[in-house]
Amino acid sequence: MRSFYGGTYIGKEVLARNHIYHPVRLEYYKIETEENVGTFYGIEVVKTEYKTDEPEVETGKVEHVTMEETEIDDMLEKFKAGTVMPNVLEEMVEEQIQTQKELCC
Repeated sequence: MRSFYGGTYIGKEVLARNHIYHPVRLEYYKIETEENVGTFYGIEVVKTEYKTDEPEVETGKVEHVTMEETEIDDMLEKFKAGTVMPNVLEEMVEEQIQTQKELCC
C-alpha cells in the first residue's frame, strides 16, 4: 500500500541557480508491505517537471527499509525538508540507515 506523506515545489531561486525555469514538484509517499513476519516500510519519491503541456515524471522507490513506522516517518520528513529527488533516493536512504547504526552502537 502507498500513502501520500507530503509534497513541495522547489523554490524559484533554487531552480534559477540550476538554470531551470519551469515548476518542479516533489511528492513523498510511505510504502507499506505486509509480510508474514510483519509490516515493512519504504519510501517513494515522485518528481514532476512542468516543462510543456505534457509533464515529465520521474520516480524513485526503496522498499523494505525498516519495520519501524516512526523511523520511516522521520526519514520522510527529512527528505521532504531537504527536497530529496528520486535519482538520489537510494543513496540517501543508505546514508540515513548508516547514520542510525552509528548513533545506536
